[in-house]
Amino acid sequence: MSLLRPLCAVLLILLALPLRAEGLSALARVDPMRSALVATGEGLELRLALSQPVPWRVRMLDNPPRMVIDTREVDWAGAEVLAMVRPAVAMRAGSFRPGWSRLVLELDGPHRLAKAEMTTGAAPRLDLVLVPTDAASLAAEAARPDLPDWGLPEAAELVAPVPEGSGPIVVVLDPGHGGIDPGAEREGQTEAALMLTFAREVKEALLRDGRFQVVLTRDDDIFVPLETRTSIAREAGADLFLSLHADALAEGDAQGATIYTLAAEASDAASEALAERHDRDDLLAGVDLTDQDDVVAEVLMDMARTRTRPRTDRLAAAIVSAIRASGLRMHRHPQQQGGFSVLKSPDIPSALLEVGFLSSDRDFKRLSDPAWRARLAEAVVQGIIAWSVEDAALRATAGP
Repeated sequence: MSLLRPLCAVLLILLALPLRAEGLSALARVDPMRSALVATGEGLELRLALSQPVPWRVRMLDNPPRMVIDTREVDWAGAEVLAMVRPAVAMRAGSFRPGWSRLVLELDGPHRLAKAEMTTGAAPRLDLVLVPTDAASLAAEAARPDLPDWGLPEAAELVAPVPEGSGPIVVVLDPGHGGIDPGAEREGQTEAALMLTFAREVKEALLRDGRFQVVLTRDDDIFVPLETRTSIAREAGADLFLSLHADALAEGDAQGATIYTLAAEASDAASEALAERHDRDDLLAGVDLTDQDDVVAEVLMDMARTRTRPRTDRLAAAIVSAIRASGLRMHRHPQQQGGFSVLKSPDIPSALLEVGFLSSDRDFKRLSDPAWRARLAEAVVQGIIAWSVEDAALRATAGP
């Protein structure tokens, strides 16, 4: 019995999902340091350590002999070094089709698949064992028909309200810190790295929903100035901006997620600072302030902020409600205000989510758990969806 058949039921379910989000972020990543390709007396053992479990399948092909692993978006960067242990074997990886990646292991002769297993849990891993076989057996296996309906299915039609027009809702996610600014640190983990991972996870969940376009202010460990982050949101035409952080406190026992919006007392100072420092075309969407002085610019920004503040408050409240509904821990004061620079765009609903505190033992354990982060990412997405539906309805009622 082929080892592919136990995967059929799972794959047929997965194939029913829409595959329209081509800009996925390679949510899962291979860890070459915990992976291995070992030549044994009986054949080859391939262990691929992943950042999280993914849907997958494996096939054997001939002319030349090779094993093909298809996965739901894995970043295989670094995996090619595994093939160095056996010079007659080569490995390559790339995109297979929208939403799927492919890893190809070229073999030095015909082999058959003796074991194929995905281990889930704290240390996800794909284990594969290959043993030598004859050319005729490999050719017969390679000639087997593919799994039913493995070709691209028709994309599901998704109809959803959006804040304006008929295009996607543009969400800008801002992973805090990065590069020379690692943020909070604990036990080898940095706030910058954790928030980049979480931002990619939220992005993935938003894209799979089908009604969002997602932009990250950084998609690598690089330093991005605070004001540049708001400029990125402006250039993307953001419908909302969400900054992600996980701070550490020198004292106290804060724990749980907290969401911040711009404090009212910070608004005047924000308008004044923006008028002084920013390019005039970067202050308000659709308003040319090139020839306006600082006073006029401040007044216009205050007017925009007055209209935007209720939308921002509803965004924060929707995310808090969704996180609470998911049963995840929140700070005892889950919705607060502050003067954070990244929240100062006058006409873009902007919030800052403290995912947790690295100084808290419980939060640190949660933040390091991919399953917990997946639950929080889904809660954030549900909050954004609830906000977008309410926002669209209210803006349609209010009119231009």
